[in-house]
Amino acid sequence: MAMRFSRLAEYFESIEQTSSRLEMTRILSDLFKEADRDEIAQILYLLQGRVAPLYEKVEFNMGEKMVIKASARAVGVELNVFTTLFKKKGDIGVAIEELKKQASTLFSKDLSILDVFNQLGRLADSSGVGSQDLKISILSGLIQELDPLSCRFVVRIPINKLRLGFSDVTILDGFSWMLKGDKSLRGVIEKAYHVRPDIGFIGKTIKESSEKGLTHVKPAVFTPILMMRAERLADPKDIFEKVPEGIIEEKYDGFRLQIHANKSGVKLFSRSLENVTEMYPDIVLAISTEIKYKNIIIEGEAVGYSTKTGKLLPFQETVQRKRKYDIEAKSKEIPLRLFVFDLLYLNGKSLIDEPLKHRRELLSGLVKNTAKNTLNLAPETIARAPEDIKKSFLKSIEDNLEGIMVKKPDGAYQPNARNWNWIKYKKSYATKVEDTIDCLVMGYDFGQGKRSGFGIGALLIGVYDGQKDVFKTVSKLGTGLTDIEWREVKKLCDQSLSKKKPLNYSVDKQMAVDVWVKPSIVLEIRSDEITKSPMHTAHLALRFPRLERLRDDKRPDDVTTIEEVEQLFKLQNR
Repeated sequence: MAMRFSRLAEYFESIEQTSSRLEMTRILSDLFKEADRDEIAQILYLLQGRVAPLYEKVEFNMGEKMVIKASARAVGVELNVFTTLFKKKGDIGVAIEELKKQASTLFSKDLSILDVFNQLGRLADSSGVGSQDLKISILSGLIQELDPLSCRFVVRIPINKLRLGFSDVTILDGFSWMLKGDKSLRGVIEKAYHVRPDIGFIGKTIKESSEKGLTHVKPAVFTPILMMRAERLADPKDIFEKVPEGIIEEKYDGFRLQIHANKSGVKLFSRSLENVTEMYPDIVLAISTEIKYKNIIIEGEAVGYSTKTGKLLPFQETVQRKRKYDIEAKSKEIPLRLFVFDLLYLNGKSLIDEPLKHRRELLSGLVKNTAKNTLNLAPETIARAPEDIKKSFLKSIEDNLEGIMVKKPDGAYQPNARNWNWIKYKKSYATKVEDTIDCLVMGYDFGQGKRSGFGIGALLIGVYDGQKDVFKTVSKLGTGLTDIEWREVKKLCDQSLSKKKPLNYSVDKQMAVDVWVKPSIVLEIRSDEITKSPMHTAHLALRFPRLERLRDDKRPDDVTTIEEVEQLFKLQNR
């Protein structure tokens, strides 16, 4: 029998009320057991506050004002009455729940999860002339038909404020608990999820075939694969020890893209799974005209180049291509070259388990380098001694590139993994720390003096502890941002506010902030030194940190790990 949405709302409430990650996992496990296989995918998307996988561009495009208008209309009160209660409660969901309880004469149906999901899907799909009125009408109708508790959660979904406080990893643990009563299957489930990061697909597969079904999960065109990562070293001898006779590739400073294509079209995905197809029409055209395939998944780095000199442009100029407006004009001003370095899927066959050497051979048969082509095969050399690595590295620096990558010829493509199959060797700077560190913004303090006008004065930043699935602090960032950057970061933070410290944050009391921010914003940070710290929960701190750039191409899961920071700490001291 199909689950009613009122039952799902009870699970939502239980999750919202617990502060224990273990208890949260158990609740999710119970929910997954109770759910039918025909509704598990929809339940999982709703747990994320969505009606589609994370990589699909499905947005509700509703602000608080529209939701308030729909809520007031549904319960038959004036806008100012609802707004006053909303301001008092500080939560639009709690406000509509209270008013719905008072409106005892309002008729409520016990709608199924699929009924509500489909209505929310209609709401997200509504666009064009008259769409605002239609959205308000759809949401108002849902509120009228749902019980008070269900209303609390439904109105939060269109404005991205479901506030359940868990990550995808907790959901994966919930699957493992459902099957085994512990976390023992997380590795198996996670491996499948990294190949097909569609939580609904993974849930349905498990419900239909248990964990055995996950062993057959393969890449699918138009479902982005979580991109493989690289370890870092700063000595050619160390690199050669790890990867003897490795494949050396130049490391470009641009946009890493994963391209999916078949006869129906082309889609481009960033490393954060964002669909960025519309931003790069020149690359879409090149994929359609410069290579032949039935279906394909490739990866490469897109870099801007000068039409006058043909030379590659620095990242500060390339980044101007990442835009939603005036795309055609900017693509002519700053055209892109895509340096293709990996082939993951070709004509119906997955290649991620094939050796890199074989993947490169297939790729060289597809991509032909010419001066006119947008697509270029990333050049490669073989490291037969540490001196070859050093020579390639120095040449890359002369060419104003970031450095080099050294890869195992027999290495598989391991989605989302960071291991010694790939090693990056980047140019060092006038600091003790050889590389930048990607940090998560965990919260901020109010500004003083000049920054009081910004409402923000210092950012609490952290790195990821994968063993415990928590973010741990490494610094408070209070300098190195321009006025424009402070305003931009404040705006981003305020889109992801959290009433209390998120459960997956480990923060010492001395480092508590005025405002907590949900995991969403990644900053690339440069630091002069890494020191030991008793105040930061990573037990290491960044000395003199400063903002290098905002990494909106990365997800919270992509931030630097504690193990990597510890490695950088050892490298600087050596």
